[in-house]
Parts: sequence; structure tokens; C-alpha cells
Amino acid sequence: MARNADNPHPGTTLSRSQVLSILKREEVKFFQLVFTDVMGTSKNVEVLPTQFVKALDGEILFDGSSIEGFVRIEESDMVLMPDLNTFRVLPWLEPQGKVARVICDVYRPDGSPFEGCPRLTLKKMIQRCDALGYHMMAGVEAEFFLFEMANELTPTTKTHDVAGYFDLAPLDRGEACRRAITTTLHSLGFEVEAAHHEVAEGQHEIDFRYGEALSVADDLVTFRYVVRKVARDFGLHATFLPKPVGGINGSGMHTNQSLFHIGGDNAFYDAEAPMQLSKIALGYIAGLLEHAKGLTAVCNPLVNSYKRLVPGYEAPTLIAWSEKNRSPLIRIPARRGNGTRAELRSPDPSCNPYLALTVMLAAGLDGVQNDKQPPKPLTGNVYKMSDQDLADQGIESLPSDLITAVHALEADPVIREALGPHIFDYFLRNRRAEWSEYIAQVHPWEIDRYLAKY
Repeated sequence: MARNADNPHPGTTLSRSQVLSILKREEVKFFQLVFTDVMGTSKNVEVLPTQFVKALDGEILFDGSSIEGFVRIEESDMVLMPDLNTFRVLPWLEPQGKVARVICDVYRPDGSPFEGCPRLTLKKMIQRCDALGYHMMAGVEAEFFLFEMANELTPTTKTHDVAGYFDLAPLDRGEACRRAITTTLHSLGFEVEAAHHEVAEGQHEIDFRYGEALSVADDLVTFRYVVRKVARDFGLHATFLPKPVGGINGSGMHTNQSLFHIGGDNAFYDAEAPMQLSKIALGYIAGLLEHAKGLTAVCNPLVNSYKRLVPGYEAPTLIAWSEKNRSPLIRIPARRGNGTRAELRSPDPSCNPYLALTVMLAAGLDGVQNDKQPPKPLTGNVYKMSDQDLADQGIESLPSDLITAVHALEADPVIREALGPHIFDYFLRNRRAEWSEYIAQVHPWEIDRYLAKY
């Protein structure tokens, strides 16, 4: 599938008249106004051609009381304000006609920004970063599994291949589906850099080019939608659940991040400094380390997320950093110059990308603004260090379960401020409720282990 000529290249600025012209020329029948709830689930309001002008003018209202984390029923009206730079004509033809979509911010009817909109929350943090003279650049590596379907509606956890890291067909039976995903992404303006089979059976990764934080979050929302849609066309179920199968590696979303001087070069790079890492880079790393516990609940928001963050499966569990090896929480890839960056390895692809990037940026900027210094980088494999070695070096662990992460989030004023009171309060309530529901259940493991014995 070639790039759709009517879909703009990344970074292209579209006008209202240009979008209307494309909608008419392409004979688009349905226009999706896309946004996310607080937990990162994509939502949309779909309008017909008679409403296209109103949609582009930000005059489409919806019931916010029906959306997770938004508002109460007595203040339910919300307005969708489209970001025209995210406009795309979807590259597949539905039986009823062509579909286009645009990503929206959520406002109140009086024109004020809605404090529960995750995208606006990230925008606010980006504005703070810009005021300091920097742009946040990010790149994500979102892994996912492809599973067979039991029937048209019911997914299984049965993989349809037995391949491993970088394997080829015939072991990698997901190759055709993965290629279809990358082709679709290309037609939507993505610059796909690599696609390959991951470590676990049925696990895949597709990497797209880094960019400014807001664009990357938008792209991840689109990416997850495309992966699920194309997989379903192949009769498969794609999931971004962090740990769908026990005993094998889970799916992460390693997030590479750096600060660039506005209109200039990478602020993380200093050719004369040790490791060629600037004072800005070291401050940013120190901030991520200091707030690692507080941001974990946002970057790893599910009960299931913590089934991935356990020793033995290549996921980080310890709060440390390294210039080279991949075992600590933060790795500094070898590339320097404008490619200098810090890779945070704990996030998983179930998170809300807008909120995850918000809290990562808040943590990093706290380190930069307060001239914080990280401890010495580790050179050894933290997975092989004894408890005494870890204690001697002051290395702490990430939260081991959701409720511990929620407590750490509640205790972190920097992350709390970044999310804002509306999202912060809702997130705590929602995650506590999920934990309470989880611990009240009796799980098959308990029955298998204890029923006959006790």
C-alpha cells in the first residue's frame, strides 16, 4: 500500500480549507474525531458529511459523563477541538465508504481547556519545557503479541508461531501481518525504521522514527489502532497487554528521550564531557531516577504490568542507570551527537502515552532545573548482583505491584503537579478500585497450589 497522496507528511501544517478539500475530493463518508480517556483508551465521535464543517470548527459536543475520568452527569457537555495536523484519510476502504480521522483536544463549552484531557496535559508540560528553552524529543518501541482467535469475537493466548528474536519465516508466521502493518503505517505518514520478531513466541516490535513528544504520543495512539485493525484482518488478535502469558518475556515500551535546544542541537550532548553527556543530560537522568517510583503507576498502569516487572525476563526491576548494558532502568545508547538520549526501559504499551510522556518529562525537568546529579553508572549486570551489593550501592527497586506504585505516585509532588488535580485524583481512585477488585478474586494458581493441600 503506497503512501496516500492526500495524507500529509509528518510535520505538515494543514489549513481548514485544505482539509475540507481533501474530504470532498476523496469522497469521505465518515469523519472520526478521536480522543483518549484518562486510562488511554481511544474514543471517537463519528460525523457525516453534513457535519464536517462543524467538526473542523470545533462545534461537535459529546457527553463527557460517559467517559472514564471526565466529568459528572450535571456538567457533561464537552467539545472536541481538532488538531488539523493529525488529519488522515484511513487507507482501507470500509463497505460503507471512506473514513478519515483527526485527533482532538477536549474543551469545555465555554472555550476553556478541560483539565481532564490527557493530550492537553502533555501540551501544558511541553509548554513548560519550551519556556526553559528546550523541546522534548522521544521515540518509543512498543512491543505486542499476535494471538489466534477462538472465534470471531474471542481471542486466545495461543500464539501462531514458535519464532524467537529476529527469526525469519517459516518460524515467524507473523511476518505477513507485520508487513501489512508497516505498509499501512507508511501510508499514514509514519517513517517505519525497523520491524522484527521479538524474544517471545508470537511477540513483535515495529519501531517508527522519533519526533517531538506530542507527535509521538499521537502516533502511538494511531499505531495501536492500526496494529489491532490489521491483525484482525488476518484473523489474529493483537494485544498490548504487558504480560499475557506467564513464563515468557512480556511486552515493554522502551522510551528514548532527549532535550533539544529550541532551534538548535541536542542538549544532552557535550563532546568534552565524560561519556559525552552534558550537565543537562545528567540532570535529566537524575530526575528520572529520583521520580522512578512515582511515575511507575502512570507508565505501568495495570495489575498485569507488574507481572512483567519481575527478575528473569529482561524487564528492569532496579532503579539504576548504565552507559552500555540493558539490565538497569535507564540505558544510554551508544550513539552521540544529535542521537544522544536516555532510554527508560520500564514503561509498557498499556499506558496512556500522553500521560506517560508528561510524567517522564516532568521528572527529567525537575532534575535539570535543580542541577541534580545521578549516582555513578553501573557497569555490571544488575540481575547478577547480590542483595548486599545492591544495598551497598544504594540501589532500590521499582514498585513490585500496582498498589505500591499508587502509594509512590501519591507521595510524589512533582508527578502530582504534572498530572493536575483532576487527572491525579481520578487516577488514584481508579487504580485503587482495580487493585481492590483484583485482590478480592481467587485465582486459579491459588486453587492449584492450595486446595488439595489445605
